[in-house]
Order: sequence, then structure tokens, then C-alpha cells
Amino acid sequence: MPLIGYHASHEQFSPGDLLRYARAAQLAGFTALSCSDHFHPWSERQGESGHSWSWLGAAMATVDLPTGVVACPFGRYHPAVVAQAAATLEAMFPGRFWIALGTGEALNEHITGRPWPSKPERQAMLSESVDAMRALWRGEEVTHRGSIVVDRARLYTLPQRPPPIFAAALTEQTARWAGQWADGLITISGPRETMRAVIDAFREGGGEAKPVHIQAKIAYADPTQGDEAARRMAYEQWRTNVFDSETAANLATPRRIRCPRADGVAGRHRAGGPHLLRRRPAGGLAGRGPGDGRRRGLPAQRLRQPAGLDRRLRADGLAAAAGRGVRAFPSPP
Repeated sequence: MPLIGYHASHEQFSPGDLLRYARAAQLAGFTALSCSDHFHPWSERQGESGHSWSWLGAAMATVDLPTGVVACPFGRYHPAVVAQAAATLEAMFPGRFWIALGTGEALNEHITGRPWPSKPERQAMLSESVDAMRALWRGEEVTHRGSIVVDRARLYTLPQRPPPIFAAALTEQTARWAGQWADGLITISGPRETMRAVIDAFREGGGEAKPVHIQAKIAYADPTQGDEAARRMAYEQWRTNVFDSETAANLATPRRIRCPRADGVAGRHRAGGPHLLRRRPAGGLAGRGPGDGRRRGLPAQRLRQPAGLDRRLRADGLAAAAGRGVRAFPSPP
């Protein structure tokens, strides 16, 4: 049976708000938690970028849910430091932490001033980072000189078991490659055929018996505001989802992303659409009041999908951790 979790979007909400939303998510019945790891938001309209690792310790002490983070272990970080952070969280909260690793985005990693590597170069860096992290979690002293450099690193605080490493993948090619080394896959929701192709590629690449997590973004508004308010918020907050993965990975700052105003344009994109959620008066996650231009938390009630909107314009997050058998969110009757 799949788990349904709440995804804490550090690009959109302050760390304090996200702690409150995590508590509310558990009270509302969500059974897992995940978060993003950004230095910059995707757009200046999102307007937040709290430090995920600082937040994770507080969040995992606040709720007792399995919790993970999607991160890049190189660039602004170093794999030995990420390994230490992950080992510390797993040592404090045994059996509850997982980490998803990807090749990163220039949006977050360019801040060191180093040249932004190509995708093949970043894949080599990711592969070597994963090997170094797992060796550190085994208690080994690690020295490595390749795409990444590690010099005589050793962790002295080790968990009873290493946290699982998921691969963050958006394309079939990356998913197939990740099946060789990852303990699981995390990808995003989209058309069923697209999700199935990515997941099948992961299975064919060596991930046949490994778990899959799917992140689905959902926009919703107070019933008095109507569906158009949810469409507008999806456009204002997640218009960057129209970019393919390569374009998104190479955008350096939120200022590079400029689109027309949201008024009247949310419906004029490719066929498909964001999932809209009509909020009932009772239940759901605590959040901001209607009309303030920010989304609330996510109650799990009455999904429907309107026609004529871009499937990739979706706001806020649910992470569906779907074990061996992946199940998309069902359509309502």
C-alpha cells in the first residue's frame, strides 16, 4: 500500500511555516515527509530559500514520520559533508531518514564561482560522490581524486545502518543509469505514459525490486475564490515547470526567469492541466488565509483535473512513496 507524504517546499514557505505545516500534515493523516534543498528559489515570486539541513533536524524532532531530502552532493556542498549530515540525522532518528541525490541545478550550485559542468561531467561527479558517501558510512577512511576530491576523510559518528540513497531522475536515460546504483527512484508526476517510461527505464536498468517515490504538485484555492485562483497561483509559483530538465538545470538565477503576468494567461498553455483541489471548510492543513497570494497546505480531498491547462504548471507538493508497485493518484469518480 503506498504512503502519501507532504513535501515541504523551501522555495515557497519560511522554515517556521514549514514546521507548522509538517505538524499539521501528520495530524491530517499524511504518513511521510520530504523537502527540497535550494539556495535560490525558482523564481522571485516564490521568495524563500531556507536551509534544508538546519530545518530537517527540527522537523524530524517535531514529527515522527519517515523523512527525506532531495539534494546535490557536490557544487556548493562536498560529498563528505553531506555524508556527515545524513549520518547524523540517521543516528538521531534511526530508520527514518532517506536522501535523494541528483546532478543539481546551476540555480543553486553556481554560487561558488566555479564553472557549471556539463550533464555527463555532473553524472561522473554524482557517481563518485555516492561511492565516497557509502564508504564513509561503512566507517572507512576515504581518499579519492577524480571528478571529486576527498582527502583522508572519516566519519566517527555512524548510524546503525546507512540511510538509503534514492536517485532523482526526470528522464528515461537518467532513470536507467540510476537503476544500477540507487536504492530507489524519485521522480515527478506528469502524463501517465511519461511517468511509466521513466519508471520502466529505472526497473530495466537494475531497479526492479526497488521503491519509487513520485512528487505531485497540486494547486488549490478557497472555494470562494474559484478555480481560476488556483490556476493563477499555479502559474505564478510554478511557471518554470514548462522548461525541460536541461533548460531548468542551466538557469543561474531567479532573475533569469521572466514570464508575463498571470492575469488571464494560466489557461493558454499546452493541453493538460494542474490538478486542482477544492478545499472543504473543515480538515486539511493549517495555512495562510484566502486572498493573500500564497498557497495553503494540502488537504487530501477531491482531486479533479480540468482540461486546457499545462500538466506541468502545478503548485505545492505531495510526495507519494509508492513502494514496489507505483500507483498514480486515482481520478475521482
